[in-house]
Amino acid sequence: MKITEIISGPLPSLSFEIFPPKADTALCDVKEAARKIASLSPSFMSVTYGAGGTTAGLTLELADAVENEFGVTALAHLTCLSSDRAGIKARLDSLRGRGIENVLALRGDRPADADPHRGDYRHASDLVADIADYGGFCIGGACYPEGHPESPSQKEDIENLRVKEEAGCSFFTTQMFFDNNVLYNFMYKIREAGITVPVIAGIMPVTNGNQIKRICALSGTDLPQRFRQIVDRYSSDPRAMAQAGVIYAAEQIVDLFANGIRAVHVYSMNRPETAAAIAGAVGAILRQPI
Repeated sequence: MKITEIISGPLPSLSFEIFPPKADTALCDVKEAARKIASLSPSFMSVTYGAGGTTAGLTLELADAVENEFGVTALAHLTCLSSDRAGIKARLDSLRGRGIENVLALRGDRPADADPHRGDYRHASDLVADIADYGGFCIGGACYPEGHPESPSQKEDIENLRVKEEAGCSFFTTQMFFDNNVLYNFMYKIREAGITVPVIAGIMPVTNGNQIKRICALSGTDLPQRFRQIVDRYSSDPRAMAQAGVIYAAEQIVDLFANGIRAVHVYSMNRPETAAAIAGAVGAILRQPI
């Protein structure tokens, strides 16, 4: 089933993300975590892709398990930096052969030792266009409510989103944010700019205080004072921080659904217990039509 069909239904959509291991030896553990998350009956599950395609084979295997063993719609990430068109076509062939029809098309991070001039792609929109030409896939893209860290302005960032939509993106998924007003302001701006495709809100339950610095560095996310106080108070106690992080994320999700956001994607970091806690906290709300 295509993601756009799922998120256009009458009920809210709640999905989870998993990421493949860096080594084959750990795949069994990640597959077991994915199985447990799938047992929560999420709307779909996304499977990430390592920098420069370093986990391409494992991404495919894990997405195949989600779709065909666990019975949950899979959204396979695909990055284009350092890739060539023949390699992308081969990956699309492999996805199609396994019945996976949803792809999140990303520029991706370049491995530290990679040649910056290698590959046929420079922008995610180029990858989106090639997937659209290939045909048959529901294509998603990434967006940054607080602006891409490498973009000189939010205006230019939003223009790049419009280019991706025109290239063939059917939906966007946001980077994580911790203040819902940031998303609401962003939604107003992109609609004013003529971007019409659905937007899935990305939420990360911060269950470990050590995550914060890396999160902010990667996504350009600003932390509201209320959240900073939670981290300052509970980060030294792992169990308390895990509980506080889940509660904060659940409150965000409740507010998003109450304000008409139809789909939320949870960056669950391969943690079934976190996914289960979130799903449990909003279970009755998921049965209320938007």
